[in-house]
Amino acid sequence: MKLLISILSLCFIIINTNAAGQKALKTDSLKIFVDDKPINVTLLTDLRQLINKKLDGKYQNALFSCKLPDSSEVSEQILLRTRGHFRLNNCNMPSLRLNFRSPSSPKLSFLKELKLVNTCDNRQDYEQILIREYLVYKIFNLLTDMSFRVRLLRINYQDMQGRKKPFLQYAILLENIDAMAARNNCKELDVKNVHPEYVDRNQMTMVAVFQYMIGNTDWSVSGNHNIKLILPRKDSLNIPFAVPYDFDFGGLVNADYASAPPNLPIATVRDRLYRGWPRTSAELQAVFTIYNQKKAEIYQLINNCDLLQFKHKKDMIDYLDDFYKTINNKREVQRVFVENLSRS
Repeated sequence: MKLLISILSLCFIIINTNAAGQKALKTDSLKIFVDDKPINVTLLTDLRQLINKKLDGKYQNALFSCKLPDSSEVSEQILLRTRGHFRLNNCNMPSLRLNFRSPSSPKLSFLKELKLVNTCDNRQDYEQILIREYLVYKIFNLLTDMSFRVRLLRINYQDMQGRKKPFLQYAILLENIDAMAARNNCKELDVKNVHPEYVDRNQMTMVAVFQYMIGNTDWSVSGNHNIKLILPRKDSLNIPFAVPYDFDFGGLVNADYASAPPNLPIATVRDRLYRGWPRTSAELQAVFTIYNQKKAEIYQLINNCDLLQFKHKKDMIDYLDDFYKTINNKREVQRVFVENLSRS
């Protein structure tokens, strides 16, 4: 009987593991987030309604057309709406949520709903800010698979009413949380007020150090702010993992509209502040080792980005140089990561 129970349990584990693996493969069957080459997209919608931000959380129709990474062309009806808070109120072009779940979009419906980050303004400096934020996502991809994949889109916005002139704009398309979780054999944990000490310690340390690296204080685990939680599928009692997103208020991005929170002891977003919880020297050094091992790849990622101007490459590299000096100096590690904690 014990042998039979063991066999059945093993079969159950294998079935669930295979199912999770198959789901992970299906989440991006067209490999939207695999390549780095920007995808050219035409988005036909009511631009006046969109830009004037009159949607009030409601969806409006749009025609999404592009050539996919497998060279097939697609043109399907989708829905879109504005999202966010700061950019919605302070940028000329709001960030969007694209809803592909429609009978009229059979090829793209597997994408479900995706977040789209637009440039705040059509000026070139704002385009560079967007490219910098895109690279921040790619840097975190190098450090851990528990991160949101992204893809650059070059969008030709067209007005279906013919009242607005078309315009081109780069945008960042974010992987769906279900897809990101499935890649890691997890599912989203949609709960509030989770204490940061109740999530996986190694991943939380990785996230907190990353936020310090990029100079970002605009996040909170317990406050459900710019952090998503995912939970291993194999055991609902397992500890969740924290996954960050939305980095435009980080010093590495250096957006001119970003400001430091008034309740924190920093003057600008370029000032770094570690907001992690206490960790042992061994825990910190284990994470620092990963960052040091990935340093060359991170710098190469920035220097090889053809869309980023030289002055912005230099600025990002210089900012990262300061981070690496800190984590490789024992006195600075003690001062920054042990003595002066400002917890999130």
